[in-house]
Amino acid sequence: MPFEFIKTKIPDVILIKPKVFGDERGFFMETYKKEDFEKVGIKGEFIQDNHSKSRYGVLRGLHFQRKPYAQAKIVRCIRGVIFDVAVDLRRNSPTFGKWVGVILSEYNKYQLYIPRGFAHGFCVLSDVAEVIYKVDNVYAPDYEEGVIWNDRDIGIEWPIDEPILSEKDKKWPTLKELVERGGVF
Repeated sequence: MPFEFIKTKIPDVILIKPKVFGDERGFFMETYKKEDFEKVGIKGEFIQDNHSKSRYGVLRGLHFQRKPYAQAKIVRCIRGVIFDVAVDLRRNSPTFGKWVGVILSEYNKYQLYIPRGFAHGFCVLSDVAEVIYKVDNVYAPDYEEGVIWNDRDIGIEWPIDEPILSEKDKKWPTLKELVERGGVF
C-alpha cells in the first residue's frame, strides 16, 4: 500500500504518511487513492481542492461549517512547514473539546484527515507555507463557523505566541459560548 495510516490520540483523525519514491531526479508519490483510503474508513467523495499561501506567523482557524455543509478534509503542506490542528466538536464524542496537532511540511509530506464535526486550523512555522486540502462538501459562507484560536478550555499548545490573524478569526466565540448557542455537532 502506498500509504501508512496512523490513528492519532483522537482516533477519527488520521495521520497519513505517503510512500515517497525518490532519486536524483526528484520524487514521486500518490497523495490520494480512494480505494486505499476507504479501507481505513476514510469514505466520502472529495469534491473540491483548496490552496492557500501564508507567511510566517499566520494562523488560520479554527474553522468549520455547520450542517448540512459540514466538511471532512485531507490537509497537506506542499511548501514550508505548518502546525496543523483539529478540535473535536462532536457533542457526544468521548474526545469532545480535545485537540490533535501535527507538523505537516514539504519535507515529511504527511497529510492529516479531519472528519466532519471538527474545527480545523493551522499556523505557519516557515517563511512561507502553501497548504492544499481536499474537502467533501462545498463551501457555504452562511454556514461558516469558528472557535477562537486561544480558547483556554481547549488549551491548544500553539508553537507561536503572537499569531497574525484575520479580523474574522479574532472574533470567533469560545467553545463554551458555541455550546451555549447550540453551534456544535
